[in-house]
Amino acid sequence: MYRLLIVDDEDIITDGLYEVFNRYQPERLDVCKAYSAKEALDWMSRTRIDIVLTDIAMPGMSGLELSEEIQKYWPRCRVVFLTGHSEFEYAYRAIQMTNARYVLKTEGYAKVTDTVQDVLDDIERAHHDSLLLEQSREQLLAFQFMAQGDYMRHLLQNSRVLSEDTDILAREFSKLDIGLDPAQPVVLVLGRISYPEGRTYTERCEILSSVRRIWDNYFSGRARSMGITDKHGDAFWFLQPSEPAEGGTDSHFIRFVEGTLELVQESCIGSLGLSIGLALSSEACRWESLTRQYERLRDLQQLRSGSGGAIIVRDGFEPLDGLDGKASFADSQTAEVLRAYLESGRHDEFIQALEEVTASALQMSCKVQLTIETYYTIALMLHSCIGRMGMHGHIGDTGKLMRLNDHPSMEEAFGYLKRIAESIFLSKQTQERDRASLIVDRICQYIEEHLSEDLSLVRLAEIHYFNPSYLSRFFKQEKGINLSDFIDKCRVKKAKEMLRDNDLKVREVGLSVGYEAAHSFTRFFKKAAGLTPQEYRDTLSLN
Repeated sequence: MYRLLIVDDEDIITDGLYEVFNRYQPERLDVCKAYSAKEALDWMSRTRIDIVLTDIAMPGMSGLELSEEIQKYWPRCRVVFLTGHSEFEYAYRAIQMTNARYVLKTEGYAKVTDTVQDVLDDIERAHHDSLLLEQSREQLLAFQFMAQGDYMRHLLQNSRVLSEDTDILAREFSKLDIGLDPAQPVVLVLGRISYPEGRTYTERCEILSSVRRIWDNYFSGRARSMGITDKHGDAFWFLQPSEPAEGGTDSHFIRFVEGTLELVQESCIGSLGLSIGLALSSEACRWESLTRQYERLRDLQQLRSGSGGAIIVRDGFEPLDGLDGKASFADSQTAEVLRAYLESGRHDEFIQALEEVTASALQMSCKVQLTIETYYTIALMLHSCIGRMGMHGHIGDTGKLMRLNDHPSMEEAFGYLKRIAESIFLSKQTQERDRASLIVDRICQYIEEHLSEDLSLVRLAEIHYFNPSYLSRFFKQEKGINLSDFIDKCRVKKAKEMLRDNDLKVREVGLSVGYEAAHSFTRFFKKAAGLTPQEYRDTLSLN
């Protein structure tokens, strides 16, 4: 989804354009509006903007000056200048700017929408061309890449000890040519790719390489980043701003990362046909705190994204469900693999691996002790996951997990482990559905109670700790209706209720449902109800 910001100091123009574009391509274009350059810059600081449609001649700060500030926030942002001025100086200065276009207000809405459509097409062509260019470039040598990955995975698991001496850390980074600053904090991103079923190991590696190329395409220039594959097979990135801010990583860099992650997701879906769920740290962390933050991101993604859909979640440092800390269990490669499948929601892979382990364990008739050890390793892993996921009381009878002697036979004991695992997967799905329903109900309630306030997609995402693009898709998926259409329905419903009160002026009704300009409210109401507000009120008096 792309984001369009309309900026004009004339309310009637801003509102009119907003109404046109708000229904132009709701699945593809999120529309915001501002009545001054200052208000536009506030939007820039809050979320990624892809296209700005702005008047040139505005009081305080002109559109040309605004466009210069825009490039500091979002260098890829395109600007369309909309003005009533046809003087050569304005036009000449506008067309000299990179990624800018010039449209006269007298040319009408059709010309404006065509220009925005052209810009959207240009953006997508540029994305495609950039990907082709990146695919033709060689990355780091394979050995160096593997060495870097091994070291960073090691650092993730034991950051407190390995980061204790900054000088040693700096020497290690230098030897391995890791392009990150060990003296500066780092932002972390965990990505879970939804691989198509049946893909081989090498095919998955090729997909992961494509995702990394997309990542590098969007973050190169503005951020230093390094990507690895963690021990669970998920993608993981370390990021720092190219130019460190005074006092550490600034808040806009976090917003920049989150906004750019939307583009990474869109590109993965568009060019690779796969989704990637992303978990992002809310602030940069010190290197010695990597392990703790990494574990939080894994917990957060597990609790919020389930099987790994296209979601971006940010660690707000709120308490996570389940038990605190990482519950430990037997140090077994088998248990690690099974736990990774269980936590990432990979049902088929988990069941296949469990059945293979079970078949192997039951064939060890002459090594009963190894069979018993295998059972307890898996049972302890399941018990640990139930606790960490907060599922006690939702799985059923788990009392026999740690009591092998309660099972009539080894075959039935391993069958019991499989049933417990199936119950965990089922409980996870139920919790995710319930959580989605609860979130949507909360958003709907907020909208109904705040119709007179800012209900932009960006504002709703901020309040409910969502990424804007994901919130739009998530709401449509759960409610079966576009978020903007739901808001309009709520506004029409409340407006009709308020119009029954003849003591209220039409302007007061409009203000109560979020329309400051009476003419904008009248156009909106007539389009939705088929009558103007006054005509609707008159029909009530006749009944």
